[in-house]
Amino acid sequence: MNFTSELVDDLAAKLLIGLSEEENKMVLDEFAIIDENLKKVDAFPNIKEVEPMTHALDDFVFVLREDEAKPSIPIEDALRNCEKIEGREIEVPKVVGGQDNE
Repeated sequence: MNFTSELVDDLAAKLLIGLSEEENKMVLDEFAIIDENLKKVDAFPNIKEVEPMTHALDDFVFVLREDEAKPSIPIEDALRNCEKIEGREIEVPKVVGGQDNE
């Protein structure tokens, strides 16, 4: 994939983050390094024939636990720890957009 400043800015906008020109260049430089490493991997003979791994250890066995519902604390007790509540909802600080977008 050919990464450009415009593509990075477009992707950043979709993720609701703004990038300065310096940050955009840093992302492009990092993508160039990743792209070079991927080209090295693609250069291995018969790489397309290698079966993907699901775990680093061949003999790894996982056991799924039973999905059992367990009682939790009453909602009223949980809400007592919150500063701002409305009904059963909790007001939390804004984390996207900053103060300029309020």
